[in-house]
Amino acid sequence: MRIGKRLAALVIFSLMTIGIGPGHRHVLSAQTRATETAPETPSGARPVTIPVGIRVKGMKPEPELQMVDLSVSEDGDPQTILSIRAIGNNSPLTLAVLIQDDLVQSVSNEIKPIGDFIRRLPKNSRVLVGYLRTGSLQVRQKFTIDLDKAAKALRSPLAVATAGPSSPYIEVIEAIKRFDAQPSGRRAILLVSDGLDISRGVDSSSATQSIDLQRAINDAQRRGIAIYAFYAPSVATQSPILAANAQSSLQRLADETGGRAFFQGTGAPVSFDPYLTSLTSSLETQIALTYLSTHPAKGFHRIKVRSATSGVELEHPAGYMRAN
Repeated sequence: MRIGKRLAALVIFSLMTIGIGPGHRHVLSAQTRATETAPETPSGARPVTIPVGIRVKGMKPEPELQMVDLSVSEDGDPQTILSIRAIGNNSPLTLAVLIQDDLVQSVSNEIKPIGDFIRRLPKNSRVLVGYLRTGSLQVRQKFTIDLDKAAKALRSPLAVATAGPSSPYIEVIEAIKRFDAQPSGRRAILLVSDGLDISRGVDSSSATQSIDLQRAINDAQRRGIAIYAFYAPSVATQSPILAANAQSSLQRLADETGGRAFFQGTGAPVSFDPYLTSLTSSLETQIALTYLSTHPAKGFHRIKVRSATSGVELEHPAGYMRAN
């Protein structure tokens, strides 16, 4: 484990000192834009910023991790990386912590660990605390840099069926919009939910059928927000079939926004501690990558970020929806 952490640290150190511009291997400062080497800007081109998580797979010799070669493509076409920002565990994060209000009572035991996680965030991070419930999002704490105040805003979920939303993704969309007034840079949501959307009937609970899930993905991608989902069952819904559908929805939400989804079977997890440890590691190795998109057309644009460095895995949004 110690060796793995050293390798991860080497990857991040390399990214702090190396940037990639046109031609995939152009070297520049990670904190500056590649304006002096960028090609003439095509008509309609504009910057796109996405969160990218870095994970080290296996144990590779240290010399192989001295250089991390990144490239990005959109709709299959190579794009120019303009900057790599907010690298490492000292960079502020804008985070919304969202907890569904009808989750089982055992989730109450996880409130303190979530609070401790908030207090350990980098200095000047901004945190919002909200609860997903019937009707609308209940914001217990607006975005604040007072991490202790944000942690104290947490409370146990009500754990009653009438408190739960018919679709958690409606309130997730509401929370996403609140990022508009926040600084650019690293952005994330920690969503504790059963992931079940029955707002349009049981059939809408499928990951491929939920309209609100798709809207949440589109809105998060457009704003560069990575969503990390902790699954926990609600008090009213214990069906294994519905739980499988709900977990698939959370998995899709995380995968397509550059985050991760966490499960322990279809029941309530014994503890969130392993989730929070893994989440902390993911956030410590997350970057905000800005590239010049050369595809001005409306609609969905697929993104692929690659590393030629052996042993490096990347987590990033599957793409984004361009509205205009």
